[in-house]
Amino acid sequence: MVNRHLLYWLIRNIPPPFMKKSNTPIIKHIPDFLDYCAVEKGLSDNTQKNYSCYLNKFKLWLKNNGKEDLKPHQLSNEDIWKYRLFLSRNNLDKSTQNYYLIALRAILSYFSDRDIHSLPADKIKLPKGKNKDSVKFLTLEQIEKLFSAPNTKSITGLRDRAILETLFSTGLRIGELITLNREQFENIENKKDYELSIIGKGNYPRTVYFSERALDWLKKYLKTRKDKEKPLFISYKGKKAEEPRLTARSIERIVKKYAIKAGIPVFTTPHTLRHSLATDFLNQGVDLRTIQEFLGHRSITSTQIYTHVTNKRLREIHRRFHSGRKL
Repeated sequence: MVNRHLLYWLIRNIPPPFMKKSNTPIIKHIPDFLDYCAVEKGLSDNTQKNYSCYLNKFKLWLKNNGKEDLKPHQLSNEDIWKYRLFLSRNNLDKSTQNYYLIALRAILSYFSDRDIHSLPADKIKLPKGKNKDSVKFLTLEQIEKLFSAPNTKSITGLRDRAILETLFSTGLRIGELITLNREQFENIENKKDYELSIIGKGNYPRTVYFSERALDWLKKYLKTRKDKEKPLFISYKGKKAEEPRLTARSIERIVKKYAIKAGIPVFTTPHTLRHSLATDFLNQGVDLRTIQEFLGHRSITSTQIYTHVTNKRLREIHRRFHSGRKL
């Protein structure tokens, strides 16, 4: 909530006495903002990269509209409105538009924290996305079809099967998956299952669990690795790269390719497998608090997107056991 004394000045678009007008264009503030995210906010490298990526879109919009020299205090409500129109007309869904707007809000909050006069962050309202109850997941039959799609006689197919199995077994986010290294799996040969401590989203530690099935595919894949590269999952395409680690975009393409091949829903992404794990747990009777720990959600609110499953299960239990039907 904006302090009422601060609001007095903002309504008049006059910088409060403790705020200063910056003569540095917004575009040139972005590197300092990213440093601020790292040092003072303690945000992860992935979050910083995402902010940088989303703000590049805003930089492009400013340049295309002759506003590359726009100062923080010159940014107006009309500018925000025109930028929102630009995002909505670029065939971006509501949730994706939100990411770009959240990044813009973040830099406005940075200006406020640095006593630099600009629009308050809460001037940017986020559009409502799709109903969270519409979270998409796969059935076990669809997951089995997906897993059977890679040709495991090839090294890339074996790698891809290990990726798919790992995503479903652990519920890893795509950004967490691509940071895995071989050294984390040096002693798995005689293990039937495996647990691994990772640093997840927001730099919070958590433990993820590999089933016997997922571990078997990882073992098969690692036996084919004759190289000395550090990443767990590497690219085999083209010339040897300085960084052979698969990118998030590469993982997304791999999952999409096999979803199409398997004839399962085209909405399938790496995150769909994370949703599928959570949904399967709920179907087996696991409570939301436990699933929250598995997924690494900091708030139970994030886990409550899966209540569509509990609601359905409770409805079925009510129909079967409520004694009112005997009256």
